[in-house]
Amino acid sequence: MNRSITNNYSLKLSPEEQGKFNYLYVKGLYELLERLSTDFPDVLFESCSGGGGRFDAGMLYYTPQIWTSDNTDAIERLTIQHGTSFGYPLSTQGAHVSAVPNHQTGRVTPLDTRAVVAYSGVFGYELDLTKLSIDEKEMIKEQTAFVKQHYDLLTNGTYYRLISPEAQAGYVIWQLVSEKRDESLLFIVKNKAQANTPFKMVRLKGLLEDNEYQVETYEKIITGRALMTQGLPIVETYRDYDATVLYIQKNHVLKARGFRFK
Repeated sequence: MNRSITNNYSLKLSPEEQGKFNYLYVKGLYELLERLSTDFPDVLFESCSGGGGRFDAGMLYYTPQIWTSDNTDAIERLTIQHGTSFGYPLSTQGAHVSAVPNHQTGRVTPLDTRAVVAYSGVFGYELDLTKLSIDEKEMIKEQTAFVKQHYDLLTNGTYYRLISPEAQAGYVIWQLVSEKRDESLLFIVKNKAQANTPFKMVRLKGLLEDNEYQVETYEKIITGRALMTQGLPIVETYRDYDATVLYIQKNHVLKARGFRFK
């Protein structure tokens, strides 16, 4: 289950039938998963792309969430989760906050940044809580509260890719919009610091043009049309791996936190 199949043959098959091995293996796997999910309907089974090598519709029928990759580095995950989103909704992608330095890349990213990336997936933690500081434990309380508060939007929101990792723009930005288009979350991750960067704007998507919105940390009420055509200015932070999430709500004033927009 958790490794690539080598020596693809079976003593139970004749020489003429050995070519059916892979097909029969998958057929048997589906049969086993069918029995398990039928006998234990309240158990959530997760399959694995990292070890099992399968993130596909066939496995999703039996396992509604799949571990997206054993690579849990937040910056690497920007590309991994972005690419997976072209075929599968965020609610199927296992995404966790892991320890630093990352076990695969050695990279050290802020706890907030690791959470911002993991929000866009089946959120969780995989680290040793006993090694965290008191401040970090408080941050985890805030992060889990954020996920509970915005659970429906994070799970069912319409996903928009605004600035992709391949754009090499210094930022990766994506957005989730509610079904009624009355609220949205804007995710910003700085994946590369650059000197003397030009003034940058990000145009939002999926909002109602004639409705007015309040953007967290932004003082003015802005129309959906302005947010989608003119966009919002991004304030440079001069550090690699900074990240934030901005909450956007239809004509509702919010307390400022996170990145500030002029």
